[in-house]
Amino acid sequence: MRIIFLGTPEFAVPTLEKLIAWPKAEVVALLCQPDRPSGRGQKVLMPATKVVALNNNIPVMQPERLSKSPEIVEAACALKPDILVMVAFGQILKKPVLEMAPHGVLNLHGSLLPQYRGPAPINWAIINGEQETGVTTMFSDAGVDTGAMFLKKAVSIDPDINAGELAKTLAILGSDLVIETLDQILHGIIEPQAQDHSKASYAPMLTKELGAINWSQSAYQIHNQVRGLYPWPGTYTNFSDNQLKIITTHVCDTEAASGAQPGQIVSCGEKVLVACGSGAQTVELEEVQPANKARMKGRDWANGARLKAGAILGSEVKL
Repeated sequence: MRIIFLGTPEFAVPTLEKLIAWPKAEVVALLCQPDRPSGRGQKVLMPATKVVALNNNIPVMQPERLSKSPEIVEAACALKPDILVMVAFGQILKKPVLEMAPHGVLNLHGSLLPQYRGPAPINWAIINGEQETGVTTMFSDAGVDTGAMFLKKAVSIDPDINAGELAKTLAILGSDLVIETLDQILHGIIEPQAQDHSKASYAPMLTKELGAINWSQSAYQIHNQVRGLYPWPGTYTNFSDNQLKIITTHVCDTEAASGAQPGQIVSCGEKVLVACGSGAQTVELEEVQPANKARMKGRDWANGARLKAGAILGSEVKL
């Protein structure tokens, strides 16, 4: 089975590696996003999948926009793939690509479709407090994750796992599901099933603005926001007119928060506890990152800032 793989980030790497090792497949090319500047030094880095492809002597094509690159589409078509496999490619496919291979385009999506279609399903499942998510293999069509489905695999969401950690779990789970799906396609023993569009939900693109913490929300909502937006874009509040990034939190029950205003620090000893919502729950700031400093334990930040109970945190800070 001749395969062109479309995928860019770390989430796509386990599937690409499994396909390269699978005796029934030959990965004839990789399509991924262009190299991009990254980090504080803005050093230009290759996509994670490109590193794997080059290490395995697989040709790499990097269109800025595949829909505007007919020469790349033509070059890919000339490779005569039997199927295209897509995992987090980051671009919408047009008809010439969707119809390039006899078996179409097999896509791995990081949710249990039709729930959480769109670019950020893992993050929004955590933000919304879901207890279960998973991966789905499906045909790609002209819509956004609307194609017919093949196989699904569910996994429970640990109440303290963050989006980065869950993505690693789903990437490995999904890589096995892709191989299983391809094997069944190869043997003609699977048929795709249409999605129930009436049950669909959408997981929109993440923005930095989503990271602003509103302490009037419940402790669980804030905890889910923190872990759902980690590692990017991250969550933040402000203290003394400076941004304070919130890295990890825990939900705590304490009578100390009774009558406290949202965002008020009610304890800053061994644990830094912040009052949330209107109940007795608090969020522990387990790990934080003050402006222009390294990440640290919440208690170390509190000691260094000479923090006292009664101080108020807020979200009015410039990005």
